[in-house]
Amino acid sequence: MATPASISRLAVSLAATAAVVLFGAAAAQSMPDTENGRYILSPITDGVIRLDTRTGAVSTCTDSGAGWACYSVPDERAALDAEIGRLQADNERLKAQLAEREPTVEGKIDAPLPKTDSLKPPVSKQAEGERKIEIPLPSDRDMDRMMSFLQQAWQRLLDMANRMQKDVGGKI
Repeated sequence: MATPASISRLAVSLAATAAVVLFGAAAAQSMPDTENGRYILSPITDGVIRLDTRTGAVSTCTDSGAGWACYSVPDERAALDAEIGRLQADNERLKAQLAEREPTVEGKIDAPLPKTDSLKPPVSKQAEGERKIEIPLPSDRDMDRMMSFLQQAWQRLLDMANRMQKDVGGKI
C-alpha cells in the first residue's frame, strides 16, 4: 500500500518531470534551432551567439518579437587569409624579378680577402727591434711628490665635506 510520503514523492517527481518537459518545449520555441547539434549557442545580453560547427561561421541571433533573426558576424580570419595570400604572391613575384636581374657587382670573387694591408710595405723584424720604446719608471723622489699631492688633495676634500656638514647642520 502506498504511504502518504511515497505519494507525495511521486507527485513531486511528476511535477518536476512536467516542468522540465514544458520548460524544454518553451525554451525550444524561444531559442533558434540548433539543427541536431550543428550549431552551438551561447547567451549574450541581447540574444545568443550561434557558432556553425561545420563551417565555423559565427552569427548573432536576436528575438525581434516577430521571431528570431540571425546575422553573420564579419569574419576577420577571411580578411587575414586574403592578405596573407596577397603578400605571398607579391613575395614570389619579387623573388622572380630579383632572380632575373644580372649581378650588379663586376669582378666579384668568392676568395676571402687577405688579412694584411697589401699596399703597406712589410716591416722587417730587425726594424721592429730598432723602434722599441722604453718608458722609465718613476724615481722614489717622484713617488714621494705624488703621495704628498694625493694626501693634500684628500685632506682638502675632507675639510670641504666637514664645512658643508656644519653649514647644513646649523641651518636645519
